[in-house]
Amino acid sequence: MGAEARIQELKLELPNAPKPVATYLTAVRQGDLLYVSGHGPYKSDGSMIIGRLGENMDIPAGQEAARQTGLAILATVRSHLGSLDKVVRLIKVLGMVHCTPEFGDQPLVINGFSDLMVEVFGDAGKAARSAVGFSALPRGIATEIEAIFEVRD
Repeated sequence: MGAEARIQELKLELPNAPKPVATYLTAVRQGDLLYVSGHGPYKSDGSMIIGRLGENMDIPAGQEAARQTGLAILATVRSHLGSLDKVVRLIKVLGMVHCTPEFGDQPLVINGFSDLMVEVFGDAGKAARSAVGFSALPRGIATEIEAIFEVRD
């Protein structure tokens, strides 16, 4: 089953592909790689999930923010490729978590993203990954994630 069929089967709602908020592109294709810029937890209504893990958000709320970030990334990938079925695999992920200095469960938070990628792409959704904490992220968003996908025409 392809990724587009999985999106339908899972009844996932992708937001509109986010637009750049500064001087950059949301994704750049070089050969068979699609480099996706950092995305935040952009929702279908245009709002973002804001908060700080260890302060006013718990791990499940952070995982939901990471999952929502994944949906925004999928929207961008679809807008650039025309179909998620052109994704061969997810290669690398950098997950950034807005958190207090004492918070140490960044990998658990970013699992919200990684689990979504496996739901959509199966084993091809498992990637090399870093999950790190930041004292601030743009506009106070809870998570920011960038990714590299292998793609085909």
